[in-house]
Order: sequence, then C-alpha cells, then structure tokens
Amino acid sequence: MRKTLLICISFFLMVTAIFRKVYKDTNRFKVNNVEFVTNKIPVGSNFTILQLTDIHNKVFGENNEELIATIKSRDADIIVITGDLIDRLTEEFDHAFHLIEKLVAINEKVYYVSGNHECDHPHKELFFAGLKERKVTILDNTNELVNINGVTFQLVGVANASTGHHQLSRALANIKNDYYTVLLSHAPNIIDEYHDASVDLTLCGHTHGGQIRLPLVGAIVGPDNTFFPKLDKGTFELDPNQYLYIDSGLGTTARPIRFMNQSQFSFITVKHEREKG
Repeated sequence: MRKTLLICISFFLMVTAIFRKVYKDTNRFKVNNVEFVTNKIPVGSNFTILQLTDIHNKVFGENNEELIATIKSRDADIIVITGDLIDRLTEEFDHAFHLIEKLVAINEKVYYVSGNHECDHPHKELFFAGLKERKVTILDNTNELVNINGVTFQLVGVANASTGHHQLSRALANIKNDYYTVLLSHAPNIIDEYHDASVDLTLCGHTHGGQIRLPLVGAIVGPDNTFFPKLDKGTFELDPNQYLYIDSGLGTTARPIRFMNQSQFSFITVKHEREKG
C-alpha cells in the first residue's frame, strides 16, 4: 500500500513538473546572447542585431508590454524580424501592428523578411502594406547597405525559401566581398543555394527548435514533419568564417506548446576578431 502511494505521489509530482515546464517554456521568454567575429569591420568596433522570429501573433503580457520593455532595454543597433510574425490563421493584425509600432518607436531601423505563414495568408498584401505604412523595411529579395557608427555592413533578405518565394540571385545583386554580409531568411534551407556567395552570417527561424525537445536528443519533429532535424536551432559553422544561426522563436503553431525549448529572441553581437572573448 505504501509503495503504491509513493508511486502515485511520484507520478503526480512528475506530471506537475512537466506541466509547469511546459507553461514556462511556452509563456515566458528569454534572451539568447550570441557573438560572431570577423576581420571585415574596423578593429575595436562592433554592431548589434536583435532578432525576432516566429512570433505567430503571440502576446507576452498585456499588449506585449513585457516583450517590448525587454527589447527596449537591449538597445540594439538594428532589429530584424525573420518571418512568421503572424500565423496563417490570424484574422486580425492588431497585435502584430501594435508590436511593430512600438519597435519602430524604439529603433527606426526595423527590417523584415516574410515567412511561410505570411506567404500562405489570404490577406498577405494587406499585411505587407501595413508594415510599410509603419516604416518597416521589407527586405524580401533585396539588400541594403547599413552604416552603424562608422561600421558598414550589407544586410540581405530573401522571401521565404520553403514556399519557393525567394530570389536569391536578385537579393545578392551588387554584394561586395569586402563588406560583412548578413543574410535574413525565414527558412534555413536557403543555405543549400548560396554555395560560394559572400554571405558571412545567415539568420533564420522557421524550425521553432522543434517546439518540443528531449535531453540528448534535441528536436523531435521539424517544421516540414521531418524527424530529428539536423538544423534545428543554434549556431552552425558552414565554412570557415561562415555561419548559420537559427533562432527557435517566440510563438507556436500546430501544437500550442513548447517543452525543453523556451520561447526566446536573440541579441547578436558582431565584433572584430581581435576583440574575441
């Protein structure tokens, strides 16, 4: 009898712990700090990028106040959104547009590339028009030269690759090898196409880190229903001095939970290689 009671108590505690973890990972976000080094910017210099991805219209706190306050405190040089700001089932854009207005008030340099959920949305043109009205720079299949306190780098964007909306050659037009180049792409499979292109850092989302992860295993299912995807989240070295970074995002889709994979956004610092460490 006592053994049975202990088993029941242990099971109850385990289930409770799992539910608490699921709630935290789904509804409490963290900031992931990442650094990359290069010799393509002046010695002693750096620039910072705040990356948001895969929000899927999720709200943290009333009117996203918690998220907005944390973003403001980070004071990044630019803010980038790598797709799926909304969900394909989103009926009203109020939450997304309110967040965008607050972001632009924090930093006028807000850049966006589309994800598969925007590309699949029946009112995507209305959504894109709303972003433009709010002074967001849409970088789908184009690029821009960015100067931050004397540091110049190239910011390239492609429309979502997983739905075939990308035009990589157009996006990379007139890119110079001498400048540090950051590529924004919602889906990480874009790396299969740029081969020898002068891209130093690719920032992506799309995978959600699998949403549900297991210790020692990682992501169980990828966004395209592939099991145990290799490119799930984090930093991947593609070639010497060429990196892919996948942020696991803030929101959810399909299954409205996260486990062992807390909601997050990323604060990315690029510095001269002599400043490493």
